[in-house]
Amino acid sequence: MRDIVVIRGAGDLATGVAYRLHRCGFRVLMLDLEAPLVIRRTVSFAQAIYDGEIDIEGVKGRRVNDLNSIVKAWDNNEIPIVIDEKGEYIKIIRPKIVVDAILAKKNLGTNKNMADIVIALGPGFEAGIDVDAVIETQRGHYLGKVITEGPAIADTGIPGNIGGFSKERVIHAPSSGYIEHRAKISDIVRKDDIIALIDDTPVKASIDGVLRGLINKGLYIKKGLKIADIDPRDVQDHCFSISDKARSIAGGVLEAIIYFLNNEEN
Repeated sequence: MRDIVVIRGAGDLATGVAYRLHRCGFRVLMLDLEAPLVIRRTVSFAQAIYDGEIDIEGVKGRRVNDLNSIVKAWDNNEIPIVIDEKGEYIKIIRPKIVVDAILAKKNLGTNKNMADIVIALGPGFEAGIDVDAVIETQRGHYLGKVITEGPAIADTGIPGNIGGFSKERVIHAPSSGYIEHRAKISDIVRKDDIIALIDDTPVKASIDGVLRGLINKGLYIKKGLKIADIDPRDVQDHCFSISDKARSIAGGVLEAIIYFLNNEEN
């Protein structure tokens, strides 16, 4: 099972990792929640849980329900995604490599005993203790760095700067309730445009730009949850391609895997 990688999480950063590893010849299995709270739905394999399948830059992700359908997806050169919050399929498949890409800012149970090589993204993990390597996820000079001893940079709670905007470009739910859309991903919006309703409460655009992410409609949303993301750069194509951040992190994961595999051979 050396060439199998199980990735916990299937959001946009996990998708960047899965895409790169798939393109490099690994068989990738992704695990996620029954109702993932994914924002960048157009570039997240997690969306296959809702829609059955999704194509991202020519790679198809498919929701599957059992081991046979996982193998069938691999045979069809697809990435299978299963509902498995606790990582039970890791015990079934016993892969060589596990990547925690949940991005919960804390460890939800991933440990070095899960596989020969265990890698985690972002803060909440100690490389050399919890996992074999941690990949830096904070935007800036160290983005994508492979850390083999110690943690990633602590979470600041402030989104990375894009086009001169940071926390302003992220929209949080103003109230609790069920969300319905009034705009779609890739729409050009202006500040205070209504992009969604949570029950009867309007959700307004925080800045001018392109609506890059919007959580799935029909979900029950708790007040304060991140539900949308606006890109001030007005580039609609970015809504349908893997981000620079996801690609950098994916490069770090690939580097870590090859580093540990080469060490084993030597």
